[in-house]
Amino acid sequence: MSYVSQLLGENEEVVLVARQSWVVLLRAAVVDLIFVVIILAVAALAFGWSQGQPLTLALALLLLIPIGRFVWQVTRWRNREYIVTNRRVIQVDGTINKNVIDSSLEKVNDVRMTQSILGRLFDYGDVEILTASELGLNRFQRLTDPIKFKTAMLNEKEKLGFDELAAPAAPVSKPSEISI
Repeated sequence: MSYVSQLLGENEEVVLVARQSWVVLLRAAVVDLIFVVIILAVAALAFGWSQGQPLTLALALLLLIPIGRFVWQVTRWRNREYIVTNRRVIQVDGTINKNVIDSSLEKVNDVRMTQSILGRLFDYGDVEILTASELGLNRFQRLTDPIKFKTAMLNEKEKLGFDELAAPAAPVSKPSEISI
């Protein structure tokens, strides 16, 4: 059973699961690639590629740092999910320690979506949800397909309103007729 399915209430269904865009990994990849190139350049210029030199081995071990950092960034990215259910919006974050923030669709007041020109080209953007709860504002940054996310959330909020309207009303009792 997945972690998300454990969070769901009775009769609650997942409508959409979204992630941040792959673009968030781009910065980490570029930074780590620069470190790898620097380490390799230092190793090649200072010591050559002759085998058996302890310093060359140490520099090769240094390569594990940027590679490990990038693997960690990818793992964090894979474990960050944004979920729309028929009752709420849930943000799940964390690999070992989990952090869950949810907002009831009933309490959603406003939704703001922004996309930069790069966001429009690569189909990502920010979605801000203003709620009537204590948190007030939930910001989902660089979300893949933010239009689909916003539409799914607003459609479920609308359905929730119709469900409340369709609920059977309490029977109205007629006042008894009193003759004088």
